[in-house]
Amino acid sequence: MPAATLHVVATPIGNLGDLSPRAQQVLREVAAVCAEDTRRSGQLLAHFGIGTPLLALHEHNEQQLAERLVARLLGGEALALVSDAGTPLVSDPGYRLVRAARAAGVKVSPVPGPSALVAALSVAGLPSDRFTFEGFLPAKASARRERLAALAGEPRTLVFYESSHRIEESLADLRAAFGDDRPAVLARELTKLFETVLDGTLADLHARVAADADQRKGEFVLVVQGVGEDADAKLVEGRRVHAILARQLPPSTAAKLAAEITGAPRKALYGAGAGADD
Repeated sequence: MPAATLHVVATPIGNLGDLSPRAQQVLREVAAVCAEDTRRSGQLLAHFGIGTPLLALHEHNEQQLAERLVARLLGGEALALVSDAGTPLVSDPGYRLVRAARAAGVKVSPVPGPSALVAALSVAGLPSDRFTFEGFLPAKASARRERLAALAGEPRTLVFYESSHRIEESLADLRAAFGDDRPAVLARELTKLFETVLDGTLADLHARVAADADQRKGEFVLVVQGVGEDADAKLVEGRRVHAILARQLPPSTAAKLAAEITGAPRKALYGAGAGADD
C-alpha cells in the first residue's frame, strides 16, 4: 500500500457483508483508522479480525486534529477515515481533514462502498438522473418549514435524512410545503433486519407512519419527487410566498395575500404550514 495516503473508506450501513475485500485490506494495512465513533468502528474492525489502532475524529475535534494527522501523513504514514456508517463526509465529519490533506499535497484516495443516499435512490423508482441531497432538515419547526418552503419549486428529486423522533412531524411539514399528492419514498433501516421501503404520496406516507409505531423507529432516507414540468407554477410559488407571510400574519390573511401576489388559489394555500413552533 502506498504511504502518505489518506484513504476515505465507506463502511456498512447495516449489513456487515457489505464491507468490501478492498476496504478490509486497507483498514488492516493503514497505520491508524480515524473514526467518528471508535466504539462502533471498533466493533466493525473486531468482527473482521482487524487490530489497527483507532483515533477519534468527530465534529468537535476535527479542526484541531487535522494538522497533527496531516503531519503524520507527510511523515509517510497511511491513514484511513471512516464514519459511523456509509460513505464519510455525506452528512458526516471529515471534510476538514480531507481539505487539509489535499492542501498539503497528500494523496486522498476513495474506497467506495455503501451509502444510504445512493441505496435509497436505487430502490425509490423516482427520477434519479438529477437529484439534490439536503441531508438532515433543521430540528426547529420554524427553520424546517422555511427550508421546505424554499425547496417547494425544486424540479430535481430531493433526498433527505431524518431521525426517528422527527420523521412524523417532518412528513407533516413536507405535506404542507409540497402538497399532499407529491410522490415520495420512505426508506427505513436499509440493509438491516427490519428494512422497509414505502412508496406513495406524502399524504400516504404520513398516514402510514402516524398509524404504525414500528415505522417511526430506526434511520430514514426520504426521497421526494421534484416539481414536474406540468406542475402548477402558481401554486408552487403561492406556497412559498404563503410560508414567508405566515411567519408574521394569521394563516387566513397570509393565504389571501399570497393568492393576490401569485395568482394561486386561496383555498389551496389556506392552512399550509400552519402550526405552532417547537
